[in-house]
Amino acid sequence: MNKSILFFLLIFTISISCNKDSELIEIGLDEYEIDVIHYFKKVALGFEFGITRKITRKWNSDMKIFVGGEPNTELMVELEKIKEEINELATDGFEIKLVNDSLRSNYYIFFGSGIQYAKIYSSQQSLIESNWGLFSVFWNGQNYINSGSMYVDITRANLKEQKHLLREELTQSLGLPKDSPIYPESIFQSEWTLTTNYAPIDKDLIRLLYHPNMRVGLNEAKVDGVLRQILTYD
Repeated sequence: MNKSILFFLLIFTISISCNKDSELIEIGLDEYEIDVIHYFKKVALGFEFGITRKITRKWNSDMKIFVGGEPNTELMVELEKIKEEINELATDGFEIKLVNDSLRSNYYIFFGSGIQYAKIYSSQQSLIESNWGLFSVFWNGQNYINSGSMYVDITRANLKEQKHLLREELTQSLGLPKDSPIYPESIFQSEWTLTTNYAPIDKDLIRLLYHPNMRVGLNEAKVDGVLRQILTYD
């Protein structure tokens, strides 16, 4: 390779690097915010089980939770804590509420064994053996989530594990349904962990999904633009 070609490649490489840096400066995003966008698209689009379109979905009505099974005091305290954290992050009018009447609810949390849960939701029968926690949600024709359920296995999991599962499954039911191996401290970590707190990037994902400018039905390309706009101007 002669010197002129080497010089051209050097200039080309510098040009690409400068263009990338200029683009980040132009749109006003730092490296962390770019990572948030990447992680959002990994977690929010599609589901772990089944074949569904990889688009944004979220609740546009309150999530009204009825609790069944055998919850203990510590789990109910933990549920209240998670509820308050999510409600503080949502700014589009969404709110989680606990209700005492199942007829007024649109989301059911069951604390018990997988076998008991599968008796209520038979479609989950094939999944309970390998999952100590599960969730399922349903949405309307506009891609707004409007109902769902989850369970935490209190027979196989200890209290620390139960609290982790409660936070993970409930958070995924918001419309952040996929796991990822990227961040070990994240509640969406695909490997088994015992985290019972949201990592900063988890909070950002919840905040962005329940931002007034976030819409449902967005694919990867469209949601990228919306996320950049929110992070730049919010």
